Amino acid sequence: MVAQLSMSRRIRRTPYTDRVERAGVREFTVVNHMLLPKAYRRSVEEDYRHLREAVQIWNVSCQRQVRIEGPDASRLVQMMTPRNIGGARSGDCLYLPLTDWNGGIVNDPVLLKLAEDRYWLSIADSDVLLYALGIAAGADLDVEVSEPDVAPLAVQGPCAPDVLALLFGEEIRRMGRFRFRRLDFEGTTQIVARTGYSSQDGFEIYLRDATLGGALWDAVWNVGQAFDIAPGCPNLIDRIEGGLLSYGNDMTRANNPLELGMARLCTLDGSIDCIGRAALVRIARAGVARTMRGVVFDGAPEPGCATPWPVTVDGLPVGCITSAARSPRLQRNVGLSLIDREFWNPGQPVAVQTPDGEIRPGEVVAVPFD
Repeated sequence: MVAQLSMSRRIRRTPYTDRVERAGVREFTVVNHMLLPKAYRRSVEEDYRHLREAVQIWNVSCQRQVRIEGPDASRLVQMMTPRNIGGARSGDCLYLPLTDWNGGIVNDPVLLKLAEDRYWLSIADSDVLLYALGIAAGADLDVEVSEPDVAPLAVQGPCAPDVLALLFGEEIRRMGRFRFRRLDFEGTTQIVARTGYSSQDGFEIYLRDATLGGALWDAVWNVGQAFDIAPGCPNLIDRIEGGLLSYGNDMTRANNPLELGMARLCTLDGSIDCIGRAALVRIARAGVARTMRGVVFDGAPEPGCATPWPVTVDGLPVGCITSAARSPRLQRNVGLSLIDREFWNPGQPVAVQTPDGEIRPGEVVAVPFD
């Protein structure tokens, strides 16, 4: 018997859900109380190859926006993250960890700076809206925190610039990575960013009017026909190869940004203050006990990693695989794992215990995977 997702009004549809259903979606998951397509007619491997060669359209409305606006907006955002946002300009997108008082990661959104006193946090799967409201109230900040009517639509793959150039003009090609512009769509001003949850080139259109969802999907779909556009979704193989972490899978509040390879995003010299800074300073002084690494291992292709898979050296537990897939490019299984300090050097032989009970030989590698 195959388990199915029971739909209800608590699980929100998106402005693109009807188009997704017409496109042949086979599976959904739920992120931020909203539907996220997980599979269409292609296999994960076929989807991976198409993403690397052509262009895909993704319904990622589940990337909810937390709008922070007002005189104390910059202060609130800075309180939530150890990344220094002081140098951010309007039009910048910043990937940043949000931390709690223990230095644990609450979320890892992309920050969009709309103005000096206005930001969006494009969030992963946790209730950042409530976290921001609580901090604002506790610190008595002059700021408004809300969830705006914004539904991101991603266009990912090497042909993404060709598709959006036809829709928004040639200037789209000159947009830098992690920058956004305000562009016209059907007489409305929309935000288009050169970002996306893939290791390929791509863009995200932050649609600010749910009633235009069908029109936007159709416009992208129609101009994309010349470039073999297909419906898609965040691809497991692509994100693992690219070292892209998934909140709730590869990291939770039990993890801190220093052990996840985000030290470069943490300013701990006292020039800024944030929730969890003291804890992060203590961790930095002591040195992290483990760090995020890739693991390549042998054997038949494995299914998705629903529960952690033990990683051992000579029978000693040294980590666990949190996301895994078969890489068609490397012709081996690949996984992400926090590996203990004594065993995290690339080339370290390890063993991976998979759900079928097999012990698979492998080795530690750096991420992203070469």
